[in-house]
Amino acid sequence: MTTLNVAKVFEGLPRTWAGFLQDWDRTMRSRNHPDTTRYNYVLAAAQLARYLKEHAPDFDSDAAADDPTLVTKGQVEAFQAWVVETRSASTALNKHKALQQFFKWLVIDEEEMDRSPMDRVGKPKTPEKLIPVLSDADTKKVLDLCKGKTFANLRDHAIIRLLCNTGARLSEVGDLTFDDIDLATESVRFRGKGAKDRRVRFGPKTARALSRYLRARATHRGHELPFLWLADRGGRRLAPNGIKIMLRRLGEKAGIERLHAHRWRHSYAHEWKRAGADTGDLMLVLGWTSDAMPRHYGRSAAAERALETQQRLGIGERV
Repeated sequence: MTTLNVAKVFEGLPRTWAGFLQDWDRTMRSRNHPDTTRYNYVLAAAQLARYLKEHAPDFDSDAAADDPTLVTKGQVEAFQAWVVETRSASTALNKHKALQQFFKWLVIDEEEMDRSPMDRVGKPKTPEKLIPVLSDADTKKVLDLCKGKTFANLRDHAIIRLLCNTGARLSEVGDLTFDDIDLATESVRFRGKGAKDRRVRFGPKTARALSRYLRARATHRGHELPFLWLADRGGRRLAPNGIKIMLRRLGEKAGIERLHAHRWRHSYAHEWKRAGADTGDLMLVLGWTSDAMPRHYGRSAAAERALETQQRLGIGERV
């Protein structure tokens, strides 16, 4: 499974900040928050602490730089504006959400504050970016680059088949164990966000790619490890970040800009909607609990679907 060193994030912070963040992380662990959520939440709070110490423009920030219970609304807004200017509005929005949870914990769980400074801090507006779906031709280009009998070829081919055939998240595919694959039923068990497991079927081509990879894996160095994906060398696992790098490299070779796993997730949702299949079933397959997600994914292809519907209906052509 993915392991993130959360404790390293608050190293070097003032003692009070570090103590609170350590306790907050313990609370999140006790509530079974995913590692990535804990890491990103603690990181946002630690970045606020460092901003107050190193970049805050007002003289009153010194006290808050030493103690999070003294942070004010204005200081959070200044930090948020700084993130927008130095990084992006979408990054600032993520920090905003994390800080909401941190100060909520200080108010409700720890009773260290009477009111959260986030109560009246507005969310930064973010431009809606449309993620283009991948065509079958694009996927074929990438798969063609994986042709061959080497261990890396067989592994990468199986990973890409699984991504495009199931619409799973990068972390879900990257964190698979050997026991999660069931070739007898042609299904895979994914561990989704919020520790929610689900089993998803895959097709014959993906089953064949996985079977070929598993045969190669059986004699590969590190085959005794529980992780499904192994590195080409060194007898160690191939982590999700390694898959991310592999996809980017293949995308560049195939002439596909910014290739990443989530583009297949968007494409999967688009094809599902295009076929007129049930949205509730799509939510189960992709591990969604919010009704907003089906509207978000595949949105960049909505115009294409609308034009296809318009052409099929032929409104005004029957006169």
